[in-house]
Amino acid sequence: QVQLVESGGGLSQPGGSLRLSCAASGSFSSINRMSWYRQAPAKERELVAAISSGGYTNYADSVKGRFTISRDNALNTVYLQMSSLKPEDTAVYYCHLEIVGSRFQPMAYWGKGTLVTVSS
Repeated sequence: QVQLVESGGGLSQPGGSLRLSCAASGSFSSINRMSWYRQAPAKERELVAAISSGGYTNYADSVKGRFTISRDNALNTVYLQMSSLKPEDTAVYYCHLEIVGSRFQPMAYWGKGTLVTVSS
């Protein structure tokens, strides 16, 4: 079984910064792609940023230049540094991990989500 623990959400003023973390624990061999998604009220969930096992990153156009995704493989953790936050960044943020199980089976897990609110 794999558990994901997210942290770092909260309230920020426009222009502020927040850092999200998502740590995986449990029994597995490795983690491939690590991603952050978000879902705003009455909107569909969308990909915010992703990072491959080799460190290749991609971002939604709406966050390019403001958000940075990174990973610490030793800690099985993915981070999302969010800067220059805008009210439209308000959403529940979810991490998504593509994991190779202990028997080398492919698995995917979602975090429970952490709320980010950007408001003055």
